[in-house]
Amino acid sequence: MKRRNVLKTLSLLPLAGSAIPLNSIFASPVAGSHKPPFNPMGPVEVTLESFLDKNNIYRTHGIEPIINCRGIFTIIGGSLKRPQTKAAMEAASHNFAQMDEVADGIGQSLANLTGAEWGVVSSGCAAGLKLVTAAVVSGGDPEKLVRIPNLEGLEKTEVIVPITSRNAYDHSIRNIGVTIINVSTLEELKNAINPKTALIYMVNGDRSWTGAPMSLENISEIAKAKNVPVLFDAANEVLTFPPVHLKRGASIVAYSGGKAICGPQSCGLILGQKDILMAAWQASSPHHGPCRDNKVDRDEMFGMVAAVKAWKEMDHEAIHKQWYSYLDHIIKKVSGIKSVQTMVHVPSTLSGLSNVSPEVVITWDPDVLNITGAEMADELAKNKPRIAVASGGGRGKDPNINGIAVTTIGMQAGEEKIAANRIFEVLTAKRNPKSKELKAPAANISGTWDLDVKFYNSQGKHKLFIEQDGNWIKGTHQGGFAVNDMAGSIEGDMVKLQSSVRLIGDSIIYTFTGTVSGDKLIGEIFMGEYRSAKFTATKNNRPASKKPIFVPSGAPLAS
Repeated sequence: MKRRNVLKTLSLLPLAGSAIPLNSIFASPVAGSHKPPFNPMGPVEVTLESFLDKNNIYRTHGIEPIINCRGIFTIIGGSLKRPQTKAAMEAASHNFAQMDEVADGIGQSLANLTGAEWGVVSSGCAAGLKLVTAAVVSGGDPEKLVRIPNLEGLEKTEVIVPITSRNAYDHSIRNIGVTIINVSTLEELKNAINPKTALIYMVNGDRSWTGAPMSLENISEIAKAKNVPVLFDAANEVLTFPPVHLKRGASIVAYSGGKAICGPQSCGLILGQKDILMAAWQASSPHHGPCRDNKVDRDEMFGMVAAVKAWKEMDHEAIHKQWYSYLDHIIKKVSGIKSVQTMVHVPSTLSGLSNVSPEVVITWDPDVLNITGAEMADELAKNKPRIAVASGGGRGKDPNINGIAVTTIGMQAGEEKIAANRIFEVLTAKRNPKSKELKAPAANISGTWDLDVKFYNSQGKHKLFIEQDGNWIKGTHQGGFAVNDMAGSIEGDMVKLQSSVRLIGDSIIYTFTGTVSGDKLIGEIFMGEYRSAKFTATKNNRPASKKPIFVPSGAPLAS
């Protein structure tokens, strides 16, 4: 079953207070459950004045807060804790308790709420992956546990991962010291299972869904016959009752507690087979060993249970109605601006479990408004009131779409008005048409450049091999471990270059910006989530060797 985005035009967008033409996967998660009155924003609506209050706790620390129209991302703080979560955390903060007893009580409460056999609260979903891996490697034997990551002499030292499930978060699994075995087919998976196999790890996505060759159902059937547990990573998914992936065959399913569930951002929710989860808790703080760094505050554990309970009982249809009213307000505000069009992406009810909320994609002709979607997103992000939006086509992911996408899941009531006004203001600002002519390059920088890169607390030696054709540059970037294709431009003395390092599950994008003067190129490297570094480059003017090459006529007679 594939994930889909159902596109609907503005004419199908429900107005505030109208019925939702959507069979929400959230509607009535438990038959007959009590739904408390819906109050998503609390007692006070956000206004521009309140948002810009100079006494905002972020501003008192020199930090400018953001209105989240982008979605739930750890890099901007995840989600907002629900009132029930905060109340439970406050209540739990007034007493001490023995933490193993707390874990047992929390585990049983999560089992009762979710229908899973047991539950553990970890310090984030990635930490949960690490705990489960430690649990299956050690088997609950503390003598094995404290040896991790030295797995010499241990029986279970391999984790099988479908190649389509490799991702940046499987570092947590590798941190235990296991050997990752990549497989591409069910036949390869069957052949890979052996007495050393500790675990099979999968992540949610098109290729793990029901009906796909490497679906969770197919893999779990093979795994159970060999008595190998399956860990399913559903970090960015909403929680269903009972957890759908346990029903599909997973032994353990891991969720982020601070995404759609709106629990503590620093928590993960690990549900499933009790014996494995008891060993996972044994591996975590307050116990010593390889996962002592997985410390969860007792307040957070109670807050996580409260978040699950609130998620189970809330009126999800009312939340959707509120979200659509946000989009309706924004669409009405931008309608009528020259060349502007809007399209709503509606969450799919077929397989859409990944933090689903509706979004509106606002598009326009950049030659009419003299601004691109990427420039618009950057303008909204850097100037007050700061607003996070996506550039491009949103969940449609069409790279040719010029526009921005506004997502509702992280918004608070009142912020839709601030966002609408700011988007309108930027779209209607007077701008001069952009010149399509690039400035003539101030130099020809073709050749080899030696770079000294200054990271936070180390120096790196890189190289650039540049070929210049007018304003345009191509070539290669030699980093610390790999050589990668590079492209860019030069306008006047300003040089912009970009390359990327791509590994299984990981990528690093290097964006070089600098000025050239003679044989020197000085500037910064923007590395995305890894922030930035400074570089100084010197052109390597050593002449190429002109020594003739002798080719022997046969194999050497000595060595």
